[in-house]
Amino acid sequence: MKKIGLVILLAGVCQGFASGIIAPDARLEKLADGFKFTEGPTCDVHGNLFFTDQPNDRILKWSIDGKLSTFMQPAGRANGLMFDVRGNLIACAEAKNELWSIAPDKTVTLLTTNLNGKSFNGPNDVWIAPDGSLYFTDPFYKRSWGDTNTPRVSGAKVYFLSADRQTLRPVIDDFKKPNGITGTPDGKILYVTDIHANQTWRYRILPDGSLTNKALFCAKGSDGMTIDVEGNLYLCATGRTNGVTVINSTGNQIDHIDVPEKWSANVSFGGADHQTLFITASESFYSIRLRVKGANAAK
Repeated sequence: MKKIGLVILLAGVCQGFASGIIAPDARLEKLADGFKFTEGPTCDVHGNLFFTDQPNDRILKWSIDGKLSTFMQPAGRANGLMFDVRGNLIACAEAKNELWSIAPDKTVTLLTTNLNGKSFNGPNDVWIAPDGSLYFTDPFYKRSWGDTNTPRVSGAKVYFLSADRQTLRPVIDDFKKPNGITGTPDGKILYVTDIHANQTWRYRILPDGSLTNKALFCAKGSDGMTIDVEGNLYLCATGRTNGVTVINSTGNQIDHIDVPEKWSANVSFGGADHQTLFITASESFYSIRLRVKGANAAK
């Protein structure tokens, strides 16, 4: 990395909105740069932020006291990440198209490696429901790494994996390219973005993990995304507008955070009070202080 612990204040982060999402006098801060491509931010129970630098095959940690370190390398070409209630880091490990559970001591457990003997296309992002079950997106992106000889599953789908890890099944199979995924902390609503269709969809989660009541939430796709306690979604760079777009619970845009990078890939709340939004953007890593807290804090 060229610069570690770099803090640059950037003014003019919003585009003509007055939603009150941004904390008073807050400015976008570049925390570090010199990466190849940052992705997958998530925070632990203490508010430490973990993210990936996928081409460099590593998971990094930004501590609550502002220190950057490498948590794991190699890291299975990890992409999307999320902590479970036991403190395990669930990772979409694209090196072999697997889903990992990384214990605090960095012991790796394979949660799933294939469906009926066929490799996944490339698990991309993951959300863990309150009961411990999880959903992950599986689009296909051409990578310079990975096994290209093993037969792959057909189609780009979203999968459900039960809390006991005994049931794995597709729950969405009609997207062009599913990518970002998140849900409400009560486990009742799931949001999934179809990045190629430039759409984000809303589903109701049934007790058995299946989905119903599919509805278009907004005509904007996203790479990664997150949600706050007021039900606002934070969607990342698609179309002409880079940065992070904030959509309220009724599907209307209420704010936009400009990020001076060619692509903003993903977002997560973190910090000791879970009120800082962290943004992984191309070769850099940013944060901005918000008025609201994130909804999916580790507990």
